[in-house]
Amino acid sequence: MPIPDDVTGEEIDKDVRQELQSLPKGLAEDVARNLVMVARLIDEDPESAYGYSKVALRLASRVAAVREAAGFAAYANQKFSEALAEFRAARRMTGNTDLWPVMADCERGMGRPEKALDMAGAPEVHKLDKAGQVEMRLVAAGARRDMGQLDAAIVTLQSPELASHSVQPWTARLRYAYADALLAAGREDEAREWFAKAVESDKDGSTDASDRLAELDGVEFVDALVEDDTEPAAGPQADRDDDTDAVRDEEPEPKSETAPETETGSEGQGGREQ
Repeated sequence: MPIPDDVTGEEIDKDVRQELQSLPKGLAEDVARNLVMVARLIDEDPESAYGYSKVALRLASRVAAVREAAGFAAYANQKFSEALAEFRAARRMTGNTDLWPVMADCERGMGRPEKALDMAGAPEVHKLDKAGQVEMRLVAAGARRDMGQLDAAIVTLQSPELASHSVQPWTARLRYAYADALLAAGREDEAREWFAKAVESDKDGSTDASDRLAELDGVEFVDALVEDDTEPAAGPQADRDDDTDAVRDEEPEPKSETAPETETGSEGQGGREQ
């Protein structure tokens, strides 16, 4: 797959570059450049990112960072079984538990929420940092919702991290998930409160909390570019149409024994963190 000339491979994380030092220099550079493309495209063009991850995987399947990148690319394309296999391989190579929450979410994606809940209660969770533990809580709440256990999902999200006034990278997503669970349970007033709190903490727009809040408040957004069909057209064409109508008014109606044909126009139609 083509890689832009400005991608050198030096853009990747220092730890990943260190992993790639086990490879011959030329090969390490090729793998690094493909990993850069995965990182660049995984959000905007996950299918292409997946393609670059497969190239990197073919070149260096024994590098844990490559297996992890391939896992995230597969995950972004909802290839959950493949993603889980790659994450497991990366974990075997490193012994690290950082991937535990996303592995559990793969189980959810494969239709096995019970397995995800089992993983949420495993000893590996205690080895996660705070961000990882919050992520695991989000996955567990999602699994509860998959099973139709809305009240249990709400309780799962109730935590010191949710109640904290400090804003962390995961705060907006946690508050959003809590608001969404409340809304699903029919607790609209509480949901509105927590969507508002999610908006306050969502500095980079990682959620659509502002849209959800506006929806609850009954605010409708109108596209200013869409013209009102009921208003007459303006400009030279409108003038020509007016002139044509005037001429038609002056001309006598043709006599015919049969009714003229009419055209019938088609009417336009109106307008898993989670």
